Amino acid sequence: MTELPVDQVRTLLAVVDEGTFDAAAAALHVTPSAVSQRIKTLEQRIGRVLLMRTKPVRPTASGQVVVRFARQLAALDQDAQRELGITGESGPARLSIAVNADSLATWFLPALTRVPRMSEVCFELYREDETQTAELLREGRVMAAVTSSPAAVTGCLVRPLGLARYLPAASPDFVDRHRTGPLRRWLPGAPVIVFDQHDELQDRFVRSLARADAARHRHSVPTSEGFRDAVAAGLGWGLVPEPQARPLLESGALVELDPGRHWDVPLYWQQWKLDVRALSLVADTITSAAAEALHPLPS
Repeated sequence: MTELPVDQVRTLLAVVDEGTFDAAAAALHVTPSAVSQRIKTLEQRIGRVLLMRTKPVRPTASGQVVVRFARQLAALDQDAQRELGITGESGPARLSIAVNADSLATWFLPALTRVPRMSEVCFELYREDETQTAELLREGRVMAAVTSSPAAVTGCLVRPLGLARYLPAASPDFVDRHRTGPLRRWLPGAPVIVFDQHDELQDRFVRSLARADAARHRHSVPTSEGFRDAVAAGLGWGLVPEPQARPLLESGALVELDPGRHWDVPLYWQQWKLDVRALSLVADTITSAAAEALHPLPS
């Protein structure tokens, strides 16, 4: 095999994006049998199964490599068309980015407004935990991600962004109801707020105090703003992003569980190694904004 046929590669991408062979056929304006034949031919050419025939279909590990290549090819093609002045069909550059909810709710959206308007960029944002965003890069679903991992995904480059700071906090009433001695004794048994099943910040914080995880009495609140509000309402304690916590601490709606103690999460920007102008411009903008919004990483 010397090359991957472009029509077959794009067909695979369409099947993954649309979820079924029939939907991909409609999007490509061909018959379902033509889609099936292209995928079969591509799999035979590569010698590997590329799709799991589920509903919706899912790429295999090998399929993820081809999907990522297909998206990169589409991005380069679109960028070349814009440089050549062929913008009628390509339209604005579409950048898919995975970002964690707390960044999205605090510093990330204001950063995107700094991207020069003349760059004609449309953003497609995927909200995911910072420990999981790199997986979307591996799958080829996004072109860039804010992640907690400094290890580069294959075919990607990494830039440090900074430290996202979290403050352990609760409502004054919650503390009055649950405090019985030193923090390390009562906090492991107190009700806690978590973002979702991937959220381990509270457990890690408790383990830094005592040999235990946070309580099994957990309220799962899968939005950053909702998490903050649940802590302020007294449903449980939690690690609240510093930009969200400070106003509530100043107003008295929240109190710090251990004044002066915080929990930092390192954040990095990972993106495809592509010479695409829009992607480079956004990366520079995000890196600059993060330097202002986040705490510096240790040197």
